[in-house]
Amino acid sequence: MSTPSATSRRERLRRTTLRQIHAVARKLLVTQGSSAVTINAVAREMGMSGPALYRYYSGYDELVADVTAGFYRELAGTVEETRRTWAAAPAARRLLAMCRALRGWAITHCAEFGWMFASPAPSPADSGFESSRYEAGNEFEKIFLGEIVKIWEAGGFPVPRPEDLAPSLRAQLDAYSARIGEPMPPAALHVFLSAWTRLYGLLCMEVMNQLSFAYTDFEPVFEECLRDLCGMFALAYEPPSAAQPRPAP
Repeated sequence: MSTPSATSRRERLRRTTLRQIHAVARKLLVTQGSSAVTINAVAREMGMSGPALYRYYSGYDELVADVTAGFYRELAGTVEETRRTWAAAPAARRLLAMCRALRGWAITHCAEFGWMFASPAPSPADSGFESSRYEAGNEFEKIFLGEIVKIWEAGGFPVPRPEDLAPSLRAQLDAYSARIGEPMPPAALHVFLSAWTRLYGLLCMEVMNQLSFAYTDFEPVFEECLRDLCGMFALAYEPPSAAQPRPAP
């Protein structure tokens, strides 16, 4: 029978090995592309056999889900740290800083960002290893959603009338609102999702070089997007140089 200390030691060794697997998978992704990340390639880099890696992951899909969840947690940590740094600042300034932190991580981690967002996102109904990826992505989303909820509760922002939305759209928004606990009316969530689609879509196009035929300096394009998003939430836009970070109290 294993002693508690032996069990604890095995668990520490397992966590260490999992961190090494993640690091190797990331290195292969960054240096050789997503197609280079396979069970056998990771095992080879670690000096293990392919079957030995199956002690940690049931297969390629589980490895991908776990590595992706790690990227989400890293990105969420970056954005959350920015939110804490700007905690005492006005809502607009804090939200802008968070969006810029998101872009900063994305453009300095292009391979990781592409890996996270290039494949279909898991749904709440997924179970098993996909659930960890969903949960990590959901926690990342909540950071931005939480800020918009605060803005809504503090004074609101313009939203469409429910009757002006297509019936199918209204039904989907009602379902999404119920699923996440109804922090805002469905019409307000529609504004949030529209803003997120605009922000995320632009970042994807930048990271994947889809607009390089026209733009060599993407920052003013991104800032123009942020200006428009501020308008959607009835916030005053400020350029990056308008203020210095304010530490949280």
